[in-house]
Amino acid sequence: MTILVTGATGNVGRHIVNQLLEAGQHVRALTRNPSSAKLPEGVEVVYGDLTEPKTLAPALNGVTGIHLITFNSDGYTPLQTGPEIVELARKAGVRRVSVLWNGENGPVERAVEASSLEWTLLQPVEFMSNALGWAESIRMEGIVREPYGNSPSAMIHVADIADVAVAALIGEGHAGKTYTLTGPEVLTVFDKVRIIGAMIGRDIQFIELSEDQARERMREQGAPEDAIDFVLGWYANPPKSAYTVAPTVEQVTGRPARTFAQWVSEHVHYYK
Repeated sequence: MTILVTGATGNVGRHIVNQLLEAGQHVRALTRNPSSAKLPEGVEVVYGDLTEPKTLAPALNGVTGIHLITFNSDGYTPLQTGPEIVELARKAGVRRVSVLWNGENGPVERAVEASSLEWTLLQPVEFMSNALGWAESIRMEGIVREPYGNSPSAMIHVADIADVAVAALIGEGHAGKTYTLTGPEVLTVFDKVRIIGAMIGRDIQFIELSEDQARERMREQGAPEDAIDFVLGWYANPPKSAYTVAPTVEQVTGRPARTFAQWVSEHVHYYK
């Protein structure tokens, strides 16, 4: 089998690449910048741009499974080329696809669901790796600034997302399934800050931003207004699925989902 991983240089994609290699699969990694991909030896790194489907034909040659991302490289806007990508995959003989959503059912998801492919939709809640956004302010000031300190989240380790994606791509019984993916516990922003502080042995001050302050910060970071509305609306009034622990990771992989404390222990050097 040759499995094509899109978003291969991203947080989830790198884990998927590594786990497929460990499982003995031939991995082809799609990136717009092959020379800077820095992927493990044994990975076939190829050029391709999901926003320009005509660039994907060579990458799809001989591929039997795909891991698909559904968003542009800016991380905010959904890809509009889903139908073209899915049709190219079908013509190339692809059988299976795992799809990592971006918080909404967009063009890629709809095209995959309407296709003859053996699809599995992965719907994770908040990524634990989002907490890396606090690393600099914790190191430099011992401060975290965020809105909605009491907003609850059953956040997930990206390696758990990758575990489920790999199971769907090389295992049986996952076709036509939509998997809600969470961690094993519900934590507020206050809880996460407390856990990081305990792990690094330092008191961290939490400063709660107003919605206007949070909105202005996101604008300065280049986020479009519709994405800002979506993100702040999510944290202000999260859907029940965002703070309800789902057993999916353990059901699919046979082991419990990783905790936030475990994630912090793996990334503690970023905060010191």
